[in-house]
Amino acid sequence: MAEEDHAHVIAPPPLIYLAFLLAGMGIDALVDLPGLGLSVGLRLGLGLGLFGVGLTLVLAAAGNFRRSGEKPAPWTPTNAIVDSGPYRFTRNPMYLGMALAYLGLAIGADSLVALALLFPVLLIIQFGVIAREERYLEGKFGAPYRAFKARVRRWL
Repeated sequence: MAEEDHAHVIAPPPLIYLAFLLAGMGIDALVDLPGLGLSVGLRLGLGLGLFGVGLTLVLAAAGNFRRSGEKPAPWTPTNAIVDSGPYRFTRNPMYLGMALAYLGLAIGADSLVALALLFPVLLIIQFGVIAREERYLEGKFGAPYRAFKARVRRWL
């Protein structure tokens, strides 16, 4: 039987971010831990700002993907390398945007545990999603994808 044509990521990336964010906030709610030590105004301003930038980046990248005729879901086949719009600056603008949105929500919620869990989330995204996508895309597109990788950074 032929292998399915997709990257075989470990889980949908938005669910990875959401699960860890909710787990962190849940732990903070159950255990009386100290907050981040920021004033409410600073916390909310910084949190909303980061969330807004992250959400904007995710939506711009997803829209760019769709305009290119591609589906942004990594469990579907990829038929073209999208290298325009935010993809000129980062190979993973949706994951970067999700990380910024997560960071904003964790700060806004004053959740030290959620903030600490961002590091394992990024490791899971890096090794369970991005590395798998990169192997898939390099196998499927070869030299054009390697040229894209050489030209554009993975995260920033």
